[in-house]
Amino acid sequence: MKTHPIIKAAVLTLILSLATSCGIYTKYETPTNTAITKAYVEARGDAANDTTIFGNLQWETIFTDPTLVDYINRALNNNLTLKDARLNIEAAQAQLQGAKLAFFPSVALGPNGAGASYSGNAFSWSYSIPLTVSWEVDIFAKMLNNKRSAKVSVESAEIYAQAVRSQIISSVANTYYAIASVESQLALSRNTARLWQKSVQTMKDLFDAGRTNQAAVVQFDANYQSVLASITTLEVTRNQLDNTMSILLGTLPQHWYVSADATLTVPTMFVPGVPMYYLANRPDVNVAERGLATAFYATNSARAAFYPGLTITANGGFTNLLGSIIRNPGDWFVQLAGSLAAPLFSRGQNIARLKAAKVAQNQAMNKFEATVMSAAAEVSDALTTYEKAVERLGYLDAQVQDLEKSVEYTNDLLLYSNGTYLEVLTAQQSLLQAQMNRLTCQLTQVQAVINLYQAMGGGR
Repeated sequence: MKTHPIIKAAVLTLILSLATSCGIYTKYETPTNTAITKAYVEARGDAANDTTIFGNLQWETIFTDPTLVDYINRALNNNLTLKDARLNIEAAQAQLQGAKLAFFPSVALGPNGAGASYSGNAFSWSYSIPLTVSWEVDIFAKMLNNKRSAKVSVESAEIYAQAVRSQIISSVANTYYAIASVESQLALSRNTARLWQKSVQTMKDLFDAGRTNQAAVVQFDANYQSVLASITTLEVTRNQLDNTMSILLGTLPQHWYVSADATLTVPTMFVPGVPMYYLANRPDVNVAERGLATAFYATNSARAAFYPGLTITANGGFTNLLGSIIRNPGDWFVQLAGSLAAPLFSRGQNIARLKAAKVAQNQAMNKFEATVMSAAAEVSDALTTYEKAVERLGYLDAQVQDLEKSVEYTNDLLLYSNGTYLEVLTAQQSLLQAQMNRLTCQLTQVQAVINLYQAMGGGR
């Protein structure tokens, strides 16, 4: 009994309607069902084209020191972590290419031959040169979802490489200015050591003149020895920073030149709160969203597993074996077949896979939102650190100026009036500590700018 074509068309239409209603053909779009994701989607379009956003600036416009520019370029060319990230892109692209080729028929050539002899008769030779073409018809979007997922993987690999690039640029800049700060601290400590050495000699002269006691000489000498000891600690730190820079630049440990006067021109930044569009270009946020897209397509694939698969196979070629008869010369043959495989006994497994895929998609959604919130906190931290460093630096500048005068006054009192050596010692120690604090605060301010640039997705 033949099935009427209208019935066939109706059945096919019903199947396709059911498949469509389950969303297996749906393309991923960023969800907007929560306050965070809605704000993210609204801000993302504005962020992409806003050239005033700090994170959208090219790194060469932020870091203009020629030596630093050279070091960053070396790192981008030689860093092994970045090279691995670029190789990950190539691997993902290869997988995407494979997913695209799955839509095309597979072709196989399998020549064969055989001979047989019965009752001493001459051998009868048979041969066949078949060409097999097999094509899986992607009615229920199984291969489509695999291709879309593979494309998302390529995007994730590219974004991850950008994140590594941003991290390297920021790390080189942070290390560079940390070295500059240590060089400044070494210069300050060595200059202080020379001054304190003179103070020791002054105390000895005053002791010889009977104007002070041995305790003053010993304490001034101890003060001098303490600054010499601090120099050795700074020299160790300098060597460690050299090694860090060497790793970043992908080379063996060596000494890297950095001027103690190296400074970063800090742009004026007044940001009310943390607007969402500052986060839209962050690599980690984009990678988290690609993870959500991958989970979305995995759920689609799990739904598609409930539907049958249609495979069309065609065989053709040349043979001398037609039925059970060997005929020479041979002749051409063509065969065409279709198969429909429906998951009858694996439905329970498919249900379990779909449940697991939905759970994974919900987890990916939670991770995406958590990444956005964490990114907002990181930007806020960097902004607050920068703003408070600027404020603190003003106080430290005033403190250093006062303490420089204090050292001068106490020295004069000791030499020409009734001042005590303890007042001089206290003033000297306080001045050195304030000067060190100022240098540290200057580094904190610079590194806050660098970290803010990275936190906003900078490093293009």
